[in-house]
Amino acid sequence: MKKIVIIALLLVLSSLGGYAQRFAYVDSDYILKHIPEYNSSQKQLDALSAQWQKEVDVKFASIEGMFKAYQADQVLLTDEMRKSRENEIIEKEKEAKEFQRVKFGFEGELFQVRTKLIKPIQDRVSKAIQAVADSQQLDMIFDKNSEITLLYASPRLDKSNDVITKLGYKPGTTNK
Repeated sequence: MKKIVIIALLLVLSSLGGYAQRFAYVDSDYILKHIPEYNSSQKQLDALSAQWQKEVDVKFASIEGMFKAYQADQVLLTDEMRKSRENEIIEKEKEAKEFQRVKFGFEGELFQVRTKLIKPIQDRVSKAIQAVADSQQLDMIFDKNSEITLLYASPRLDKSNDVITKLGYKPGTTNK
């Protein structure tokens, strides 16, 4: 009876091996570095962000200067003049914060430009990953750079170069 149970158990376990899921991972940062359009888009975004940040810095520096001048003159001002200058500083600060929110906030201009420039590239990468998964009969592909943490990953499972090739680029040569 024991032999029959052991043989049945071995048959069940060996048949489960045929249904094992196949996993692989990709390194999305590595893939994106191989796409010239992504690199140029990222440079555009960095330049735009730097330009807007300079404008924000200038606005806040101006407000800081106004505040220091107000503090220096405060004892010489009448109550009405003091309130007027305080309101002017508060308005300038509101304007600067609104400018900052419009440019850098959630769904601000930088977000919209990023979506316009980067989303088509991400869609192409996603389709290439799906094509690699289909062609290699993979059940799941993880992104090494996302929230999922891999404690160990065999290099033979890394399909990043296959995705780069599927996109029409040559792996191993990053574009800067």
